[in-house]
Amino acid sequence: MLIFEKSRPGRGCSMLPACDVEVKLPGERDKRERLLHLPELSEGELSRHYTEIASKSHGVNDGFYPLGSCTMKYNPKVNEDMAALPGFTEIHPLQPEHTVQGCMEVLKLLEEYLCEITGMDHMTFQPAAGAHGEFTGLLLIKKYHESRGDKKRRKIIVPDSAHGTNPASAAMAGFAVVSVPSGPDGCVDLEKLREEAGEDVAGLMLTNPNTVGLFDKNILEITDIIHDCGGLCYYDGANLNAVMGTVRPGDMGFDVIHLNLHKTFSTPHGGGGPGSGPVGCKEMLANFLPSVLVTGEETLAFTKPGQSIGEVKSFYGNFLVAVKALTYILTLGREGIPEASQNAVLNANYMMHKLKDLYTMAYDEVCMHEFVMSLSGLKKATGISAMDIAKGLLDHDIHPPTMYFPLIVEEALMVEPTETESRETLDEAVQVFRELYKLAETDAESLHNAPVSTPVTRLDEVGAARHPVLRYVFEEE
Repeated sequence: MLIFEKSRPGRGCSMLPACDVEVKLPGERDKRERLLHLPELSEGELSRHYTEIASKSHGVNDGFYPLGSCTMKYNPKVNEDMAALPGFTEIHPLQPEHTVQGCMEVLKLLEEYLCEITGMDHMTFQPAAGAHGEFTGLLLIKKYHESRGDKKRRKIIVPDSAHGTNPASAAMAGFAVVSVPSGPDGCVDLEKLREEAGEDVAGLMLTNPNTVGLFDKNILEITDIIHDCGGLCYYDGANLNAVMGTVRPGDMGFDVIHLNLHKTFSTPHGGGGPGSGPVGCKEMLANFLPSVLVTGEETLAFTKPGQSIGEVKSFYGNFLVAVKALTYILTLGREGIPEASQNAVLNANYMMHKLKDLYTMAYDEVCMHEFVMSLSGLKKATGISAMDIAKGLLDHDIHPPTMYFPLIVEEALMVEPTETESRETLDEAVQVFRELYKLAETDAESLHNAPVSTPVTRLDEVGAARHPVLRYVFEEE
């Protein structure tokens, strides 16, 4: 039940005393034509409502959350404590620079660490999310070519295994998107890439490890092909959690990168934000970065690059998210950063090995932090789809993995067990996956009806997609 449906006229939770001065209301010209729709409930009713909602949700604090390509990793509570310090929360973006030197030092230090981890030279924290970072990075590429008078470069090459936001971001930045297929090994088809690489190519967008969980063995050749034709290489940092501290995108030949701080550096994920998608670049692109950048040594200052693409968000980005990411990096240190990514890779390979005798692996080789299973064979034999298995997991308090992605794998389930999951948790999850596979063979109908133990059972997803109800309609409307 929605909070508006629980509302009763006259109820409330305000305990403020009556106003003891004359009330001045706005003039007729400024009055609303109708009253705001605000729910009216007592404080107790309000508290119970949101507690009930919270009890019905599932997050990383509730159980296994193997959402592939999204890295739903545990967020250490010390991050929240640091971000709640008054020196960080009780500031204003328009304060004079000399009064916020500590906050500026956070941005400068985080820039140094992220540049060291990624192999970049500069970093901006203005972008508010990963896709926003993609768009920003592409604007840097666009500005670079325009600054050289090279206006014929209007194409961005995107592999067919890319995240869906890649082609969308390229199109928004005004580029034509060219898709390049993957080879049988799940990596970029080099011959097809060479065919597309020409004088009209502005750049390549690539995720490495890619979305089937494989590190592209030809990565240096890929970036050389693009550079040889005069293009730039953009690194989608969504899967950096698999390689941070071990290899650096900058060393692979990439010129610009965005990072998902929520995926790799343990800031909160989901719920619409706040997020952060900082963009790093090599020196040749630094003059095009969004303002403002923190510069200086003893006394820090904000500066704007000479040929900046302009603002992509107000002020300095979501600052408190940066505080949380810096806390995570300082907590792990130089030794802990690679250990975290190596444990993520270990967990993924452990789970894949335990399942591959039953489930068909899309690419049966050592994976990185995630692996992809194809349930096309199971569906043909039993009628049980990837969706059915995912729904069955809900009855075992396991959040489903990513379904039907990447698109190049039929009936795909993408599983990402993050580095903080214990072996016991992985073993329990493996057992559930195996039980569901057997159930598909012996009682398929039960999986068609799953989930049955959750607050909301199997939904009519086709109906919801075709006839979405996107807003609450009040009676007087």
